[in-house]
Amino acid sequence: MDDEIFNLPALKQKQQLEEIKKCNEYSAKFGVTLSDSEVIGLNENRKESLKSMGRVELGNGILPKLIFEFCDSPFIYQDIYADTLQALQEIFYYFKNESLDEISDDELIHIMREYFDQECQGSIEYLQETTLEDICRNVRYGYGTIRSYDEED
Repeated sequence: MDDEIFNLPALKQKQQLEEIKKCNEYSAKFGVTLSDSEVIGLNENRKESLKSMGRVELGNGILPKLIFEFCDSPFIYQDIYADTLQALQEIFYYFKNESLDEISDDELIHIMREYFDQECQGSIEYLQETTLEDICRNVRYGYGTIRSYDEED
């Protein structure tokens, strides 16, 4: 894919960074914030993830939604916050592809959070390698609708 697609104008990049930084106002209530360098790193990771997954994203990205959904998780701590968000961002884009975009952004993020906190007990690896793989496989092959963790038998 042409690298030009991923090079946003400086003003747009600045707006994206500012939106992510604003999330600190909310996440600080739960004891987690991102430094300026972590915000820049996460934004760079976003571009690389999109490029490697062959995706294009309009708007300010998925990171603010991930922050608001995960910052109050009992498994998120300040010392792993940025790394966890980076992993969640990569997982999100991967599973958007794997689900053939049949799952909305908000629904996928909600499912990720439910399983992350419950079945996966904060394990990124377990979330990625088992739970979401199973969900996306079911979506791809039409084995029914996605159910919330609480709705499972």
